[in-house]
Amino acid sequence: MPCDDKAKSKGRLHAVNIAARIAAMGLAVASAALMATASQCTIVLYNGGPAHTVTYSNFGPFVYLVVANAIAAVMIGVAIFLSVWKKGSGKWSKALLPILDVAAPALLYSATGAAFATSEYLSYCSPNGRRVSVCDGALGGTRNFCSQVRLAMYISLAAAGAVSAAELVKNFKLGTLSFGDSDSSGSESGSDDGCAHGCKH
Repeated sequence: MPCDDKAKSKGRLHAVNIAARIAAMGLAVASAALMATASQCTIVLYNGGPAHTVTYSNFGPFVYLVVANAIAAVMIGVAIFLSVWKKGSGKWSKALLPILDVAAPALLYSATGAAFATSEYLSYCSPNGRRVSVCDGALGGTRNFCSQVRLAMYISLAAAGAVSAAELVKNFKLGTLSFGDSDSSGSESGSDDGCAHGCKH
């Protein structure tokens, strides 16, 4: 029974790990797509100045968020493949998985942090040389842009959290199994000795 329970727990934790990775990959793709489409938002200056189009590409951290989420999604996808692939227990996959598990959340957290820092000062230099706030309520056509980029940032943060959750589950699983294996091996050896001792008598 203990062996059966451990096998079931191992299967459940592995399923949770894969589910968290899949969720993280989907969120990363959604964040990148949402940010990349936050463009062609024409704003009209309240002082009668010429209309100006602001896109996510006007802000470096937003571009970094799109690229980082896209790369992280690919990394997570590769990690999922290696985790479920029966032949993925080779030396190269064992060496690659830890790198992917570290690189993906690092990209997501760094890109999300940079984007959040930039969102506090969303502005651009207008044609007349004045610095204009993109999210100024007095400007037309900017509310959708600001809402979209902020939603993309929160989704990116959720993707980073999902990757971290998957890593926690993975580490918990490995630590529990290694501890359980050592105990179970000791108990099994003891039981075997007892059985052998009983047979001799």
